[in-house]
Amino acid sequence: MQSLAVIAVAVLATVTLQAPAHAAGQPPTSTKFVDITGSGGVDLKANVVAPTTAGKHPAIVFPSSWGLNDLEYIAQANTLAGRGYVVVSYTPRGWWASGGEIDTAGPQDLADLSAIIDWTIANTAADPARIGAAGVSYGAGISLLGSAFDKRIRAVVMMSGWTDLVYSLYGDNTRHQQSAGLLSLAATLLGHPGADLSGKLADFNADRNVEQVQAWARVRSAGTYLDAINANRPAIMIANAWGDSFFPPDQLVDFFGRLTTPKRLELRPGDHAIAEFTGILGLPNDAWTSLYRWFDTYLAGVDTGIGAEPAIQLQPLNAGAERYPDWAALNTATRRYGLGAIRWLDGTGLLGGAPSTGWSKTLPADLDTVANGGVVLLTNGVGAFTGQQPQIWLPAVDRLRAGVWASERPAAPTKIRGIAKVHLNLTGTAAHGTVVAYLYDLDSLGNAKLITHAPVTWLGPAGGSRTVDVNLSATAYDVPAGHSLTLVVDTADPLYYDENTLGGSVTIAAGSYVDVPIR
Repeated sequence: MQSLAVIAVAVLATVTLQAPAHAAGQPPTSTKFVDITGSGGVDLKANVVAPTTAGKHPAIVFPSSWGLNDLEYIAQANTLAGRGYVVVSYTPRGWWASGGEIDTAGPQDLADLSAIIDWTIANTAADPARIGAAGVSYGAGISLLGSAFDKRIRAVVMMSGWTDLVYSLYGDNTRHQQSAGLLSLAATLLGHPGADLSGKLADFNADRNVEQVQAWARVRSAGTYLDAINANRPAIMIANAWGDSFFPPDQLVDFFGRLTTPKRLELRPGDHAIAEFTGILGLPNDAWTSLYRWFDTYLAGVDTGIGAEPAIQLQPLNAGAERYPDWAALNTATRRYGLGAIRWLDGTGLLGGAPSTGWSKTLPADLDTVANGGVVLLTNGVGAFTGQQPQIWLPAVDRLRAGVWASERPAAPTKIRGIAKVHLNLTGTAAHGTVVAYLYDLDSLGNAKLITHAPVTWLGPAGGSRTVDVNLSATAYDVPAGHSLTLVVDTADPLYYDENTLGGSVTIAAGSYVDVPIR
């Protein structure tokens, strides 16, 4: 649980100790540290890196990430200033030496962003008609939200951010335990959470006052203000990771589809902020290269060609880069894999064909297996650098605690693109319960690589029959020829709180299936 704080210190140490060097041919820049008065007189710590050449320049405002401060972007600020931008990075209220209490991208944070823009226009060579906002994680969310309330923001780059904080906390009615725990830890160690945030986190962890917590989160969700963003028409680029354990990418799909501004969506392997991490250190990075091109086109007036490229840019988990005009173009068909009866010989059922009848599989509630989503930040983060998905040995999955279904082994690859959906018929359930579904790529030796997963929780009357439907996290993965697409369902995962009662059970019944988007 100390990992987020360690990462924060490591990032700050690295960027602080770096002595940014000007690239050949870049104009000289200046750097200064300033205090800027935010909403309500709160003091916000900031730094300004700007060209020393004459004239007005496009400007970019960077709010720092959760747990970090304005030094986070110093390496990139130097690069951008060398490209002709005034760059103002600041520490949001409640963090490090900035005043006030953490507002979690709420109204005070958005008022602060506008105050930073006011100060930038009044005190630098920034062109008021060419203002952008960008960031990673917390700074990303503030930037996108800000574009709904401040028309001066003409371009946004949101990296590893969110559009629906309710989904991020309560996706499919399931509370995300590890990610919320790390956010709480960072706020306690490095910030001033105050009564508002502390109370909401306590309510979240205790599973109480859910409607109030969700209302609070909805105010802090860009999706709530989509009409205003469309009306203001900033150019918006969104970059995220397939395995983001804080802000899973499914929430971006609907938002992006309904966005009518100039737009771009990039998805890469990795976990939260991992795909952008090397760029923060000043190293070459694809996401930051796209940021340069986006701002050059929509702020600096330099046609980089990015606006004419397909709106969706994907780096699949195990295939070459792909481009699509919209989300619907990712797949050409949906293949239904019915769940079959469990064989007594190996405790595995057939995944494929029409859903079969006359069978059921009972799972003990609240008992885990080796099938899981890993550790927040670490598991998918390591995968981004190694190119390897999290892996288990499928025979080690306890068939007394999980349902396992494996497909036939086709002679051609199965190219999964998009959001797979699991439909489960359940019988004899308790009023509240949780199951977690995992989709694996199984080779002939029993090695199973995790393709995608998601939990789902039901909150309803006890007993009888019910159906649950869960959208697995969006993915792009090629199951090799001769490998088996495999579904595992159990009732617990350390990433999430569950609503199961120890000693209870969940029964999966005939008629269940998985719909897989295929290209």
